[in-house]
Amino acid sequence: MKEASIENIYRLDGRVPLEAAIPFGLQHVLAMFVANLTPIVIIAGAAGFDKAMTAMLVQNAMFVAGIATLVQLYPLWRVGARLPIVMGVSFTFVTAICFVAANFGYGAVVGAVLVGGIFEGTLGLMARYWRRLISPIVSSIVVTTIGFSLLGIGIRSFGGGYNDGYGSADNLFLGTVTLVTCLLFSSFAKGYYKQLAVLVGLVVGYVLALGMGKVDLSAVFNGSVISLPVLLPVAPEFHLGAIISIGIIFLVSAAETIGDTTAMAIVGLKRDVAEKEIAGSLACDGFCSSVASLFGCSPITSFSQNVGLIAMTKVVNRFAIMTGAVAMIIAGMVPSIGAFFASLPDAVLGGCTIMMFGSIMVSGIQMMSRVKMTQRNATIAALSFSIGIGTTTATENAIWHIFPQVVQDVFSGNCVAVVYVVAILLDTFLPANMEAAKVTEEEENAEPATDIA
Repeated sequence: MKEASIENIYRLDGRVPLEAAIPFGLQHVLAMFVANLTPIVIIAGAAGFDKAMTAMLVQNAMFVAGIATLVQLYPLWRVGARLPIVMGVSFTFVTAICFVAANFGYGAVVGAVLVGGIFEGTLGLMARYWRRLISPIVSSIVVTTIGFSLLGIGIRSFGGGYNDGYGSADNLFLGTVTLVTCLLFSSFAKGYYKQLAVLVGLVVGYVLALGMGKVDLSAVFNGSVISLPVLLPVAPEFHLGAIISIGIIFLVSAAETIGDTTAMAIVGLKRDVAEKEIAGSLACDGFCSSVASLFGCSPITSFSQNVGLIAMTKVVNRFAIMTGAVAMIIAGMVPSIGAFFASLPDAVLGGCTIMMFGSIMVSGIQMMSRVKMTQRNATIAALSFSIGIGTTTATENAIWHIFPQVVQDVFSGNCVAVVYVVAILLDTFLPANMEAAKVTEEEENAEPATDIA
């Protein structure tokens, strides 16, 4: 057996001394810790869960994120990429899940994620047959729309959430201080520490909230020291409209996972991604999301910020990242951590997430800027945004009333689903040679040149 060496942190495989591996693993946990738990807290608030239920779901989210990361690092059969990909609860599904929870109840969310995860996992195993059908223009349009759809959720939290004090001076002050802290730290911190801007903002906002008497810590100090995650805290229910709504977003998430896995291979390992790595990563995304649903959690996906961290540090060793995954699993067995996050005031959460949600939209715009904006792509983007956002944000949604109930359940108020479907249809049926056809038509209609001697 080869001797452990610190130099192996820059290699995918190889033994690394445990005392050296742990810090590198923990920094990955810190980079995604808040982002991993925030979707659960937002969804729990929208679903009307109490603090105890929210704390339980937060605890479960940490546990399943750690398990899913281990599967990506050390695959089970063909499930997992064998790459240093860190998994966590996805923001991509927040809007759709809040929509389903409001219309069908949280049991329908659990059932839809269970079915949708199996669907994505199965698609992942067959990725080589279909993954090129999702073009860059479609992916960029959808990511932009996801960011747009989250802005209202961020502002709702910023003002105090779904409580009676929404928009009060106390909540706006608390949210503003948290947001400014995140902004200043992100602007002036150096190197890796920039990745901790949200965590620092959360700490500052939380301490301020304590001083303002807006935090109840009784559950943090009175809970048990160790507790296993609770299986099936909410029984699954199956509604076709809910399954289709969330199933569509699984296709969106698949496109993001393909991007993250490709970027990991390129920036971390300096090579192209292998087909089996794409398939394994997608299968892990899907099947681990189904497992997450059994613990009451929303879907699990790869985390882009950890890809960025690897691009900066060049640390790709699977054993080192594994120590971070184990830390998440252990944290998922400590109820006080879940209770701490459940006690976060909505305004602090909103101050942390406003910039994060805006960054998702900007990431989509950046993706779009890397796509050649031909007449065809411009048409796809323009119509997708206009139809998708326009028909779901109008004051009156009567435009959907002529459709069957299942169509209303899927699309009414769900701009991401509408944008995705419109973009896919346009990308499939618009002629690939639109520019050539336009030039030919202009040439035919051009006036003949007249020579003037």
